[in-house]
Amino acid sequence: MERSPIVIAGGGVAGLSAALGLARAGRSSLVLERAQEFGEVGAGLQLAPNATRILRAFGALDFLDAQAVAPEHVRIRRGRDGADLARLPLRDAEKRWGAPYLNVHRADLLSALLELARENSLIEIRNDATLTGFVQDEQGVAVTYRSADETRRASGAALIGADGVRSLVRARLHDALTDKPSYTGHTAWRAVIPAKKLPPRFSAPASNLWLGDKAHLVHYPLRAGAIVNIVALVEDEWRGAGAEARDESARFWDQAGNRGFLLDRFAHWSQEARDLLSAPESWLRWPLFDRPPIDSYARGRTALIGDAAHPMLPYLAQGAAQAIEDAGALALAFLEFGQKDPGRALAQYSAARLPRASRIQQASRDQGRIYHLAGAPAVARDLVLRLTPAVGLLARQNWIYSA
Repeated sequence: MERSPIVIAGGGVAGLSAALGLARAGRSSLVLERAQEFGEVGAGLQLAPNATRILRAFGALDFLDAQAVAPEHVRIRRGRDGADLARLPLRDAEKRWGAPYLNVHRADLLSALLELARENSLIEIRNDATLTGFVQDEQGVAVTYRSADETRRASGAALIGADGVRSLVRARLHDALTDKPSYTGHTAWRAVIPAKKLPPRFSAPASNLWLGDKAHLVHYPLRAGAIVNIVALVEDEWRGAGAEARDESARFWDQAGNRGFLLDRFAHWSQEARDLLSAPESWLRWPLFDRPPIDSYARGRTALIGDAAHPMLPYLAQGAAQAIEDAGALALAFLEFGQKDPGRALAQYSAARLPRASRIQQASRDQGRIYHLAGAPAVARDLVLRLTPAVGLLARQNWIYSA
């Protein structure tokens, strides 16, 4: 029986979830996180029941209870005049899908996962540890990583690449010329603002979605209504795409955005939407990257999870959820095969996850096109939203949320 740890490259949502999943299967792990310390990064997340079901099994929902907001409904509106198109009730999410629908700050989710990981004797976390290379054979993996400007080494029974859309692990497993991140032509602008700076209606427990020409807007409260998360997604020509794709260390979610550009982009939207977008004094600009599909998430003793395996555009709010699903599948595979044959466990994980994650990847891309329709197609979309009963619209999510 193998006792070597599973090395995990990346200590974000995917990496920490993987470590917790492996621990549930009785496997130890070594998490290599490039940041010198964990901090408050990112913004809001919508965690659908397919994610919260697994987080509950990990014990993370108890840590999130005081901070999470359970939206009572999703309100869908037309951007140019604010007209209501649909209102989808979420109060019965637990009854309908077997787990809650929650809005949380990414930092709060990471904090919960980190606390659970630090309490678990099977998990070791090393900060300031940037993976620089690895080799694998039938017995395991040997990795090199940079820490304090020194090259260090570690070994394990397997390697999990949880190192994001610009994954070094993926680059070493696949053809770097044909399999590389590409800018989608879409950019997410993100801001978090104290609720007291906005009218009270913006802190009501609801998720709000506005649809417009080549753009849409999302906002919802976080941290028990104390702050409001705002995301404006637009189609634009981001000139940094080439350089950004080449820079593996780039913190692309930390780029300051030009507030004037954003306000001009939404100048023809309703006054309420423009007032909301005018409230933040600064914005972070997050260019959205995608990668071509691959035929397996595992090769030998190495596997990919989260954005390294299947980067998700945000139009179904499934990025974090699919990384968490990966961790759940990884735990099941290691429960079955991992003690004797980690390579077989990784192959089983890939076979279980690839069809579903690939389908949700494509559905997310398709949803973005629907959100950004203009002219007659947009009129038809809006009419369908208005005429379809809420229960019918919710049923379209069953294949995602009930899994």
